[in-house]
Amino acid sequence: MIKVGIIGATGYTGVELIAFLLQHPHVKELFLSSVSFEGQHIEDIYPNLRSFCNTQKCSGNLLNADEVFEKSDLIFTALPHGLAEKWADACLKEGKKLIDLSSDFRFDDDEETFTKWYKKAWDFPETHKAAVYGLPELHREKIKKTSIVGNPGCYVTSALLALIPAVENNLVSTSPIIIDSKSGVTGTGRNPSAANNFSECGESFKAYGVGAHRHQPEIAHVLSSITKEKPSIVFTPHLVPMSRGILSCSYAELKKEVSLEEMHRLYTDFYKNEAFVRVLPLGSMPETAHVRGTNYCDISLFVVNEGKMLQVVSVLDNMVKGASGQAIQNMNIMYGFDEKAGLELIPRAF
Repeated sequence: MIKVGIIGATGYTGVELIAFLLQHPHVKELFLSSVSFEGQHIEDIYPNLRSFCNTQKCSGNLLNADEVFEKSDLIFTALPHGLAEKWADACLKEGKKLIDLSSDFRFDDDEETFTKWYKKAWDFPETHKAAVYGLPELHREKIKKTSIVGNPGCYVTSALLALIPAVENNLVSTSPIIIDSKSGVTGTGRNPSAANNFSECGESFKAYGVGAHRHQPEIAHVLSSITKEKPSIVFTPHLVPMSRGILSCSYAELKKEVSLEEMHRLYTDFYKNEAFVRVLPLGSMPETAHVRGTNYCDISLFVVNEGKMLQVVSVLDNMVKGASGQAIQNMNIMYGFDEKAGLELIPRAF
């Protein structure tokens, strides 16, 4: 049993962590911190948690971040970009573990790329040498041995799970790879803005961040670690008027003739031991509703353009497999728990 703290507990990813961790069989105590709401109770901000906090496991009081750090074995940081490094440094010094849900530890030791896209240099470079990129399907063995995990981005997870089997087996060209993604508005965060204002995003559908979204270099960075070449990623994210969910269509040119049946066998075999990736039967089309509120990623495969191109359709819940659920999956791996612990949820039919 472990004691867990969340620094940044009142954002969307933070409160999603709370909901999962309250029911996690290996979490003894849960401590919460929020700069914006310090001194208040979590039920005041999220009334849906009434009767679940105020317990021996979790008081629900929003504490000072330093107090949460001192009380916890493992820390989840759900903070704006650039704020997790100091907590990672403290964890390394104190023998604690940390899982960060921002972008701070998603680029290994590539400070140049991080600084280019996030306009911030690293304050604690040594923490990045210790960190592991937390995509379990790619780095499970490394995650088992590390103390610092950088949780992947939501769009990135949907794209990588769609592409890695084909890229790793050298079946597709990586220049270019085209990724067209649609996300619910929780991906914009909880702070009010025109992007998530109902009157502006309801009954509307738009592309944004074209050629400039920060998940583009993250996708390229991970794929380059597989191919040892620099891929060309054309990534277009869209905002759709629903609360949660991501659907990505990923396209890559085939290097040789591969039948759809052969590709399907390859993907099925690649993910056969993965608890949270479901390769759908041929002809099936994934839907965000089928994974809503769960840690699953569903994948469908198509060979199109007269057999010259692979198209992969992938769906996941951006708040779960795209964020907090994957973070808990990483926690389970780090501590040797059953990887599905706290995450065995059945998707609702509607």
